[in-house]
Amino acid sequence: MDAAVCKILLVEDDAPVRERLARIIASWPRGELIAACGTLGEATNVINTARIDLLITDLNLPDGHGIQAIRMLRQVLPAADALVISVLADDRSVLEAIEAGATGYILKDSDPIDIIDAITDILEGRSPISSAIARTIVRKLGGRETKPDAAPPDFQPLTSREMDILWGIAKGFTYGELAERLQISKQTVPVHVKSIYRKLHTNNRSEAVYEASRRGLIRL
Repeated sequence: MDAAVCKILLVEDDAPVRERLARIIASWPRGELIAACGTLGEATNVINTARIDLLITDLNLPDGHGIQAIRMLRQVLPAADALVISVLADDRSVLEAIEAGATGYILKDSDPIDIIDAITDILEGRSPISSAIARTIVRKLGGRETKPDAAPPDFQPLTSREMDILWGIAKGFTYGELAERLQISKQTVPVHVKSIYRKLHTNNRSEAVYEASRRGLIRL
């Protein structure tokens, strides 16, 4: 792989998130964004026609799955790498992405510097994996996987506004972006987020998204 310029294909169906990631990549001197696609079909065309060093992809796409893009990349450009940037998905998706050939797997709410560090790690032969993803892998390989739990007796249902915000943080939006989308004040968003954490018995965004997905509140 060219150490000077890494040719990157970005695949993310949500336009604001895609634009955010594209800006992060564009600000990195060692990277060149070849294309930013919103669908598997668009990504397929780029993989089949362009030189790519690194595929950065979400998992759930409107016309398929990011794992399909990873498998296709392996067939067409076996020397290229793949990095998944997603919310903490179900155990099966995590393992399938890695088995398909993903070199790294990080969370969509990672800071810009963490995303660039992950890309740099891949270029230098390492496999960046978020700690929450690593725990998923360890649990599965250790044979200690569990079935989704029913809500505990003291579970408090989320309000419609909290569900809107939960979905937004699952998609990787910042508090400012959520406030603008939902037309509420920026100060109100963290209040709702704290309530979500309390009700789901979690401590951060990734845990909240994972717990909500595990309990069937949202689908990733």
